[in-house]
Amino acid sequence: MPDHTHHIRLLRDLAAILEAQSETSDDPLIPHPDTQAILSTRHTSRGQLNYAVPEALQLQRRIRRYNADSNIPHGDIVALALDTFLRAKGYPPEPASTTA
Repeated sequence: MPDHTHHIRLLRDLAAILEAQSETSDDPLIPHPDTQAILSTRHTSRGQLNYAVPEALQLQRRIRRYNADSNIPHGDIVALALDTFLRAKGYPPEPASTTA
């Protein structure tokens, strides 16, 4: 009898991805619960993100204003915005690898 362990693991991973995608709200602007959990963790590992963006969009100014209104840190504002956009376009983060 052939060993289907590898295929079963792949199917479970696929099911987990589909389940995570189906748990999201119908409103694409509401941050994903997983993203909220990561950002609320006090000692989340962080990396620098450097991209040149058009100055005409006034992104830095708008981020500062939003921070003043919401008290959400600048980096979290950028993380929420990019994560929400990429998830809405079909690019969720890859699930953490699991050992079976």
